[in-house]
Amino acid sequence: MTYTTLRANASPTSRAHCGTAGRRSRARRGGRYVVVSILCAACIVQIAGNAARAQCTARDVLQNQLALKMRPAEAPQRLIKSDRDVATWKTITIGTFADPLGLRNKMDGMGCSIGGQAAEILARPTFVLGSGKTELELVLVSPVQLGFTSGTVTLADVYARARQLGFELAAAEVGPQLRIQYLDQPIGEFLIIGMEPIKTWSGEPIILNVANGGAGLILIGQDGRAEAEIHVTSRLVFARAHRSAPGTELIDQAAAFQPP
Repeated sequence: MTYTTLRANASPTSRAHCGTAGRRSRARRGGRYVVVSILCAACIVQIAGNAARAQCTARDVLQNQLALKMRPAEAPQRLIKSDRDVATWKTITIGTFADPLGLRNKMDGMGCSIGGQAAEILARPTFVLGSGKTELELVLVSPVQLGFTSGTVTLADVYARARQLGFELAAAEVGPQLRIQYLDQPIGEFLIIGMEPIKTWSGEPIILNVANGGAGLILIGQDGRAEAEIHVTSRLVFARAHRSAPGTELIDQAAAFQPP
């Protein structure tokens, strides 16, 4: 017996029931398709949103570097006799966050990784932020440029020599701010922040390092003891000392002797 014969012999009530069941089945399938479509669309939007926010992942860094022109070859590491011998490497802005939590959330939102020691000192009460928005000039130097020739040198000796030449230690805020504002950092670069160490909860002195080890941009901590040794080819970030415009020193001095 064929399907046509069965359908012909079926009662009107049965045919109506079958038709209603078919329409309900099609409606359920259509509903499922709509739900699946909505979920897919939501996933696409979420992925696109995450991609737009993330800027520190390995893929993002590679895309940034491909979009930029080729970097010029690094200048030879000449001996520095004065801070005037070194050009400003980068100017960043500090004092743009009300508290360290906001700074931490910004890095998280960008996809920047934060090492355990770095995260710990960012949470310490001694980690303070600038009270107002300020532009800060940074320089990049190595112990070799500072006159050290042995394989390694202590952090205390590097700091002393840098200060002697006119550089200043960077504020603790420079580390995370540089991480946020230095998105085209090349792979394999590790920059030690020349800063006063901040102690962890266990009392270990830590300084910050802005790095790109190949898995994305990260802020990490490292040994900040005065006797800690670093390689002479390491590169450190110091702040350029603020200098008055030419001629203003004499004006300032004269103003100091003006009668009230």
